This record gives sequence, C-alpha cells and structure tokens, in this order.
Amino acid sequence: MEVLIVVLVLVAVYLVVEYRVRKPDQVILVETRTGLRTRTGRFYPRHFSFPVTRTTHSFQTTVEASARGNLDLRVKLAVAVAASMDHLSVLMRVGGWHVDAVARAAKELEVLLHGFVKEFTEQLPIEQLSSEKIHQYLEQKIQSSKATLGLDVVTLAIQSFEPATPQISEALRQQEHARILEQTETLNQKARITAARAKLAADEEIAQMESELELRRLDLRKAQLEKESVLADQRVTDELKRSRKRLDFERDELELLKNNPELLMLTPQAARLAEASQGLKNARTVISLSPQDLSQGSELLNLFQRLLHTALNGGKEKKKDARDK
Repeated sequence: MEVLIVVLVLVAVYLVVEYRVRKPDQVILVETRTGLRTRTGRFYPRHFSFPVTRTTHSFQTTVEASARGNLDLRVKLAVAVAASMDHLSVLMRVGGWHVDAVARAAKELEVLLHGFVKEFTEQLPIEQLSSEKIHQYLEQKIQSSKATLGLDVVTLAIQSFEPATPQISEALRQQEHARILEQTETLNQKARITAARAKLAADEEIAQMESELELRRLDLRKAQLEKESVLADQRVTDELKRSRKRLDFERDELELLKNNPELLMLTPQAARLAEASQGLKNARTVISLSPQDLSQGSELLNLFQRLLHTALNGGKEKKKDARDK
C-alpha cells in the first residue's frame, strides 16, 4: 500500500513538472518520423514539444543604398512578421529550435530586404526613385519569404526615402516643387480651355436657338402677312362690289331722270342750286327766271336754267304725245 502511494505521488509530481497548459496564442510542435506536426490538446509535455507563438514580431531597419551614379540614399523600413502556419518546418530550420525562432527568422528577412532595396535602387537614377516604387518592388520580392523563411509579412512600410547628401535632397525638393507648380499651371490652363470650350458651345447653341426663333418669327410674320393680304383682297373685292352697286344705282337714277326730266326739281342738287342762287349779287327772295336777271347771274344759274328748261320741254312733249294718242 505504501508503495502504491509513493508511485502515485511520483506520477503526480511528474505530471506537474512535465506538462504545461497551452496558451491561446501558442502552436505546440512535435517532431515525428514524417516531420513536424502540431498538438491540438490543452496540455503538452514540455520536453517533447516546442511552443511557437503566433503573435507578430515588428522591427525597423535603415538601408544604406545608392542610386545610379553612386549617389547615396537612405531608406527606412518598418516591417511586421508572424510565423507561417503552413511552413513551420521551414521556420524551425531558419530560426532554430528556440522560443525566439520568429525573431531569428526576421533577422534573415531584414538581410534580404537590404539586398532587395540595394538591388532596385542601383538600377534607376535618383530622380526616378520614389517610396511607392520601392514598396511595390519589395512587395513582389517578399512573396517568397513564406517558402524560404517560414514567415508571413503582415505589414511592410517605407517610413522615409531621402538622399544622404543634403544638397541633392534640396535639389530634389526644388525639382518636385517646380514639377508640382508646372502641373498645377497645366491643370489651370486646361481648366480655362475647358471653360472656354464650354462657353463657345453654349454661345453656339444659344445662337442656333436664336436663329431658330427668328425663323419661327419670320414664318409667323409671313403667315400673318398672307392673312392680311387675303383680308385686303377681300376688302378690295367688297369695295369693288359696292362701287359697282353704286354705279348701277346711279345709272338707274340717271336713266330715270333722263326719262322723267321733271323729277330734277325734286333732287337735292336742285335744292342746293336754289340755295346757292340766293347768295348771288342780284339774288331775290323769289327766284326769277327772266332772261334779264339770269344774264347777270353766274354759270350756276345758267346750268339750273337749262335743267329746268329741259324738264319743262320734256313734260310738254309727253303731254303732247299723250293728246296725240
């Protein structure tokens, strides 16, 4: 019985000393005949397993590079990496069987980044280099870091990019300043050209609309003139008809007076002649038809005398013809 208790105590002590609780940010590796595999249990033996943290590891580095023409420049990088779960065996080979395997592999990545930056900057002149171009080139190159280092690059940023010589840096700033001013002026001129084109198009459209409006006005005026011409023709036609009717009436009236001369005494013209004779030099209250008085009158009285004579003779002839019948 005592032996059993001692054995149980030893087993408990062994379990307490050997086994550890897996943390949520840890991956427990164990080596097998086929390679590495991960433990999924809550507890693991510390002497037969290796915990790898899945937290990110960050570092900053400054690359002393040179552009074409041996112009020195500095590039500051900020990188954050983490263990690649699909390439843990590569990570163990590069970083070793250590707790800080990710940091050790990150050192190797830093060396690679230095080489990549120098390789790229030496190909171009310094005025053609920029942080964006360097970042794009590094993004393409570090895609292979998973398979070669067992790391996932979480972030990669270019903190600064500047020439090592202050004079060159100032010259580049002035060049960039001039480029921005030139670009701004170009944009302003393009804006003016666009505004001028828009104004020209608007003026042309307005002129076309005004021309169409004027043509419509001319068409309306033409239609109005045609209507006025038709009305004028209708008025002339009506006036001619009235004139013809008036002429026919006067013709009938003259014909009636010709056939009946005695009716001249009843016409308004005869009455007006009588009134006018009252204003003559030798006019009397009673109109005298004697030759002595008429010889001293005017031509108006002579005309009136002939009309009366004709009327009286015509009446006598009609009465004589009636007696003869």
